[in-house]
Amino acid sequence: MSTLARKKSAIEHFFSLNWHRKRLGGAKHVKSSGDFTAMKSTLVNGDGPRQTRGSAKSLDEHLENLRAEFAGQPELLWHHAKLIVLLRRGVDTDRVFAQFSELWTEEGAYLCDALNLRWLVSATDTFADHASDGETRALATLVSLLVNTVKIYESERVLADGQPVPLSPVKMAQVQDELIPLFSGLSCFTIGTDDTLRNMRWRLDPIMEKGAVGLILKTVFDRLQVEDTAFARLRALHHRERTGWWSS
Repeated sequence: MSTLARKKSAIEHFFSLNWHRKRLGGAKHVKSSGDFTAMKSTLVNGDGPRQTRGSAKSLDEHLENLRAEFAGQPELLWHHAKLIVLLRRGVDTDRVFAQFSELWTEEGAYLCDALNLRWLVSATDTFADHASDGETRALATLVSLLVNTVKIYESERVLADGQPVPLSPVKMAQVQDELIPLFSGLSCFTIGTDDTLRNMRWRLDPIMEKGAVGLILKTVFDRLQVEDTAFARLRALHHRERTGWWSS
């Protein structure tokens, strides 16, 4: 039976030639905080965005490849991604995280509106890795947990052979009157009336007011209600207004 791989320690990174190779030349990419207003009005060169996959060992090459993902979009979004890459490769982390935090303090609302879910989760992963206070790290991890859970089951759905199985009208009626077991004491969500997600949303609301990470959590949660996810599919079938869990 395989065991969970252990995260490398700082001392192991220090003696890793590959780790140093991936950070080589990083200092030249660390600049003083830029003009955020100017970055929002300047577009990255290119015909259109092209999502990247994987990463090059060379930091310069990786950043150049990643830049293509933001072609035609505001420079500020590329700047945000670059800061995340520098932090993940351990380049001047204190200084770069200070810039990252400043960016979210000044432009959090803009970033939440402009970034896709991939980069919003990358932002919270960064807060989880580098924030000094436990509350921020825990809240950031909550966002990652939420989105990755959705990503896992939606991946299974997309990669399954054939079309997604339609809901059975018989079982839809059955779940209104009976408990249908899932596993480990859990039972099916009562589509149309269940208050489980509404109650969860009530617990999340105060957390969503806690700074930049709270704002990201609210943005991510709201997006999951309108993208093609189980949240949105169940929302379309939900008819009891007082148990709705989505923002109006």
